Amino acid sequence: MPRWRLVAYLAAALVLMPLLVLLLSWQSVDTMIWSHLLQTQLFTLIGNTLVLVGGVGVGVILLGVSLAWLTSLCEFPGRRLFDWALMLPFAIPAYVLAFVVIGLLDFAGPVQTQLRAWLGSDFRMFPIRSTGGVIAVLILVFYPYVYMLARGAFLAQGRGLMEASRILGHSPWQGFWRVALPMARPAIGAGVALAIMETLADFGAVSVFNYDTFTTAIYKTWHGFYSLQTATQLASLLLLFVFLALYVERRAQGSKRFPGSDKPRQGPLYRLRGPLAWLACGYCALVLAVAFVIPVIQLVWWAFDSGVADFDSRYWRVIRNTLLLGGMAALITVGVATLLVLARRLQPIRRVRSAVAVANLGYALPGSVLAVGIMFAFSFLDNQLLIPLRQWLGNPQAGQLLMGSLFALLLAYLIRFMAVAYGPLDTSLARIRPSLPEAAHSLGQSGWTVFWRVYLPLLLPGVLSAALLVFVDVLKEMPATLLMRPFGWDTLAVRIHGLTVEGEWQRAALPALTLVLVGLLPVIVLIRRSGRGVRH
Repeated sequence: MPRWRLVAYLAAALVLMPLLVLLLSWQSVDTMIWSHLLQTQLFTLIGNTLVLVGGVGVGVILLGVSLAWLTSLCEFPGRRLFDWALMLPFAIPAYVLAFVVIGLLDFAGPVQTQLRAWLGSDFRMFPIRSTGGVIAVLILVFYPYVYMLARGAFLAQGRGLMEASRILGHSPWQGFWRVALPMARPAIGAGVALAIMETLADFGAVSVFNYDTFTTAIYKTWHGFYSLQTATQLASLLLLFVFLALYVERRAQGSKRFPGSDKPRQGPLYRLRGPLAWLACGYCALVLAVAFVIPVIQLVWWAFDSGVADFDSRYWRVIRNTLLLGGMAALITVGVATLLVLARRLQPIRRVRSAVAVANLGYALPGSVLAVGIMFAFSFLDNQLLIPLRQWLGNPQAGQLLMGSLFALLLAYLIRFMAVAYGPLDTSLARIRPSLPEAAHSLGQSGWTVFWRVYLPLLLPGVLSAALLVFVDVLKEMPATLLMRPFGWDTLAVRIHGLTVEGEWQRAALPALTLVLVGLLPVIVLIRRSGRGVRH
């Protein structure tokens, strides 16, 4: 079936295109801009990026692993609630938590103002607009990656190994270090790698904190120096950090594996009592409050306080644009991902499997990297091919056709979120026994008839889950949308950026609260999946 191989190869080519463009961008260099960057920013960007990655990596390990250990192996008041509620920060985009934290804790914010009223006008709290502040925000947003994977690993270890550890005289703490943690290390490493890749891709939170990284430098170079080529070259440097994170993830997945339990463990192993029980409860409650409850309450307060005036025709146009982009991107991405999972099933040869793996690498590419890669390629096609062709055909006023088009933005979404759609679809397809389509073929049904009457009905739960995940990710995507959107296509994320740049925290609360509420939908799906088959 050559057509299935062609589908896989074309999808892989879409992902490789911006990567190839990033490499080709170094054919010529704007020495004036690069000289300015070397003298003023480049080493600061590298240092800030390394500090940010190191701080977030350590923070998500400490927070995610400790919370996963408590909720999966220990019994204490509120454990059943925290077990799923600690995933709720997934619903809050990093840039939303960033402006809420600054709005609350900045010098002129309500917290410091009240503390000065109580403790005197000379009172000064630590500056929230700092390296520590942006690291803390990103830790609170991204720790659920480690928490979810580590929790699943701890739950899968079974009772036998930990009970054997206790029989050998190990305390719970020793059992954690010598048995549970080494066995969960691959899952923890994968979660840390995901958190680091999200940190590298983040644009909104670091821009709110005025913390210069490669993502902010790419935006400033494009819109400040009007140099798409230099922005593309900066994106290629950022890609080096992304590939390093991918290498860490692959090493974690391929590291030494331990034999699992024959039966997943049912219920906690350790029952905490007295002060320890309430200390564990307080720790989980504090993290949940700081990462989710307090920000949501503050957003609701701000939205009711000053957001009512923003319910005008412009706001509804932003809502329409956001939903339309999310819907179109979800439809296209799920359609292509469905073809990919079928290609891998129907043509399980090595080349097709490799092409599908390449097609799923797009999620590792930051939105800013994808944006400059696609736009650099489309700018070349416009200027060197389409504009001369249209002028030759009799249109002397022909302008750019691909650059800044809706097609370019949807292509970026397709590449970025292909892996998001592929996962649920692949899981659903794995549940379809090959004997079912074989029986349909034996009854004389054609390929398309088998697809519509056998595959699609059985794939429908995965299709719906994939569409929901892609839809919400597109709604929250800021860098690619901000850099590539056509004129007049502002979205909720773009509006939040515009308001936070001006310090309008209260007015940004309404679109931010909308994104948080919509973002709860895939979190609910994740919670239901993570709890399936596990009795507490």
